[in-house]
Amino acid sequence: MRRILSIDVGDRRIGLAVSDPLGITAQGLETYTRAADDPEADAAYIRSVAERYKPCKLLFGMPRNMDGSYGFASEKVKAFAELVLNGFEGEHAFYDERLTTVMAESVLNEAGLDWRKRRKVVDKLAAVVILQGYLDGGGK
Repeated sequence: MRRILSIDVGDRRIGLAVSDPLGITAQGLETYTRAADDPEADAAYIRSVAERYKPCKLLFGMPRNMDGSYGFASEKVKAFAELVLNGFEGEHAFYDERLTTVMAESVLNEAGLDWRKRRKVVDKLAAVVILQGYLDGGGK
């Protein structure tokens, strides 16, 4: 197995995480602050990260409602994924990200980080939670 790049897409920030080359553990990379009203610039940045880590797959966190249905946020993620995938040669998948940000916030709160510090890393940690869940589930 080669690396997988996890992408937690938000309106203001995008969390990024990558697996180790064996696909066992997820490591947080960064929280990218999105360009104002320029999704193509954001997509180009994500592709540049992919070029650096050479993942075989891009894993997008897919927001779902608590009943499992898809809403407006999921449509925005699908549209952004299309931009990122334009020019990416490799596989991609979507992973149910329900409650990942809540889990990440809880971990950071327990660690005693104030809200300013949490805001800077919560999206990166959410990308780690998404990727580790995907890896632990055997890539499903």
